[in-house]
Amino acid sequence: MQNWIKKEKDGYDLIENPKGQTLGIAKNSRVQILTVDGCAFKDFLGTGELLPYEDWRLSYEERAKDLAERISIEDIAGLMLYSAHQLVPAKGPLAAAFGGTYCGKSYEESGAEPWDLTDQQKEFVIKDRVRHVLIMKLESTEAAVRWNNKMQALAEESGFGIPINNSSDPRHGAGSTAEYMGVTGEPISKWANGIGLSATFQPEIVKQFGEMGAAEYRALGITTALSPQIDLSTEPRWMRFADTFGEHTQMTIDMTKAYCDGFQTTEGTRDGWGKDSVNTMVKHFPGGGSGEAGRDAHYAYGKYAVYPGNNDKEHLRPFTEGAFALNGKTKKASAVMPYYTISYNLDKKYGENVGNSYNKYLIQDLLREELGYDGVVCTDWGITHDIGASEEEFAGKCWGVERLTEAERHLKALEAGVDQFGGNNQVAPVMEAYQMACEKYGKEETDDRFRRSAYRLLLNIFRTGLFENPYLDLEESEKTVGCEAFVKAGYESQLKSVTMLKNKENVLPLKEGTKVYIPDRFIRSYLNFMSMPTGNQAIVPPGKKAAEKYFTVVKSPEEADAAICFIESPISIGYDPEDRKEGGNGYVPITLQYRPYKAEDTRSESIAGGDPLEISANRGYKNKWNTAANETDLDNVINTKKALKGKPVIAAVSLKNPMVMTEFEPYADAVLVEYGVTPTVVLDVLTGKFEPQGLLPLQIPKDMKTVECQKEDVAFDMECYTDSQGHTYDFGYGMNFSGVISDVRTCRYTKQDKRKESPDIVS
Repeated sequence: MQNWIKKEKDGYDLIENPKGQTLGIAKNSRVQILTVDGCAFKDFLGTGELLPYEDWRLSYEERAKDLAERISIEDIAGLMLYSAHQLVPAKGPLAAAFGGTYCGKSYEESGAEPWDLTDQQKEFVIKDRVRHVLIMKLESTEAAVRWNNKMQALAEESGFGIPINNSSDPRHGAGSTAEYMGVTGEPISKWANGIGLSATFQPEIVKQFGEMGAAEYRALGITTALSPQIDLSTEPRWMRFADTFGEHTQMTIDMTKAYCDGFQTTEGTRDGWGKDSVNTMVKHFPGGGSGEAGRDAHYAYGKYAVYPGNNDKEHLRPFTEGAFALNGKTKKASAVMPYYTISYNLDKKYGENVGNSYNKYLIQDLLREELGYDGVVCTDWGITHDIGASEEEFAGKCWGVERLTEAERHLKALEAGVDQFGGNNQVAPVMEAYQMACEKYGKEETDDRFRRSAYRLLLNIFRTGLFENPYLDLEESEKTVGCEAFVKAGYESQLKSVTMLKNKENVLPLKEGTKVYIPDRFIRSYLNFMSMPTGNQAIVPPGKKAAEKYFTVVKSPEEADAAICFIESPISIGYDPEDRKEGGNGYVPITLQYRPYKAEDTRSESIAGGDPLEISANRGYKNKWNTAANETDLDNVINTKKALKGKPVIAAVSLKNPMVMTEFEPYADAVLVEYGVTPTVVLDVLTGKFEPQGLLPLQIPKDMKTVECQKEDVAFDMECYTDSQGHTYDFGYGMNFSGVISDVRTCRYTKQDKRKESPDIVS
């Protein structure tokens, strides 16, 4: 007797089981429906019999185990791939870097719809059997929904019908240097970023973000978040500082639990998993926040993480006490991403200094065996690709194994305990690694090894309900993504993150309608994230346009009754190709001050070094100079103060890293710090529409000497800056309009108790 009901949708059908799972199936799909005990099931293999992996009544574990034993090694190799960044549609300037054609033509020439699949997507789904896809750009919610449904229909038609597990890097962030950061086109809610969330000192907000963010992700077809970034940011110069929860261990643990529980939990299920769940991939094991001198491992010049304070075990605590010990029913983050770095001299067992994903001690011995983690381990993107021609080139990141072939790198990572390769669309190198492993270990042992990874990878797809229904309803998605409640909550998180450091003579809040002067900015050319020169940039701060709704914005300081200087923390890179061309080693200091800086107090020789592209293993930069690319931000504050002749000047600082403030603070009557927010957020605080309540989630160093003398792996080891009002800009400091904040939050997290248990505040 059939108890299920079929409903026709746009491009797919819904099969509703009154006492079970709702199924989604493409129109005219090869997959038929089986009726067993009155319930509907998908006959993925067309056998006419209900196989264990097709039976939604069984546990996720039973189903994943059955399918992992059933599929071919070629299918497993496809599961091990995680695609390079995808654009939906593949158009504009980014298409040249990330690729994508439609019937051999560019998007602009092809006449394709925004949601059509690229030639490359069709190929890697069918030929290479890729089922894990990283989405970067989404033009709109409609494009996301229709593209997802096309991808899922294509996957349903091939092989074992394994659905696509779409993922995303964080896409909810907002920034003050642009209307919205990133390339998201869908109207997703905008929240404070990692360090901004920490500035609220409230894990409850992170839990709320996780729940709302997961709902929007699922409405866009995203079932894995390549986040949170739980590295302890003990090195203040690190370029990824802003995306972390900071350097306070217990705060990072609490934020991690809140984030993962919020994203992963489907309410009302036995184990927390289900149709509302989004897998979290915590990163970066074993902690990437201790890069030597602050250099980042996206580039060969930053490949080494160092531990001069022998504090490596502290960096594990966000994983062991946070991601692997969640308060919710899902218990653990479903995936882990090691960082690119060579964790220098941490491997005491095999003595290898290789990238973390290649290091058997770190992955197999430590993560798998000692810490007992049995979820997915996915490499960071592009670690098996070849390196570039120079240290600064943005290319492959096969640190420590540069001389191995691509297939040999895949094998070495598999031997280390990795399950999946980020940024790889092609199955051939994995299959070549499989053949090499068969010759080295025998076919039976190699097959067992591959099937262990297959089980882990499939389990995460089963848990999120994709085998039952991977399809999206456009109307429902458009109601969810960017809905009023989510947008409001996200905006409030931004407001709560803004930190007031100074308010001399209570110049804030500023009265609306005040005549204000806002200088434009200038940034000289520097190497951007892709290691391409930006060119000199004249910038009108986004806050200047937004301020027109709050104030009378005037063209000259002489007309103004007050001024707002929108500035950014110093921009600098720790490697200079010009120094190399002139006979140096290329290494220069990363400076956290604006004016030219000479590194007189740094170590003479680097702790780590050695690279196929370099003659010397010494990466030191003692007595070398560097200057922030945005030095004129400082000039703006100083010159504006002089021009206003005693009238108030407010510095609104977009803080990407801890910075030296001694250069500009004496010239500012008020200092507001934000960590990546929309421009109106700052203006709402400036005018008193919202009273500032953020607290510093970091230390503001006294000077560059204390930065150079601190240890990359140790938290809170800098002498902090004391301003002209006698306030010290240390962790936990912040002001409201009444004065320095002292409340339950400042008691909850202090520098001294960073190793203690905090109360269960987000259960």
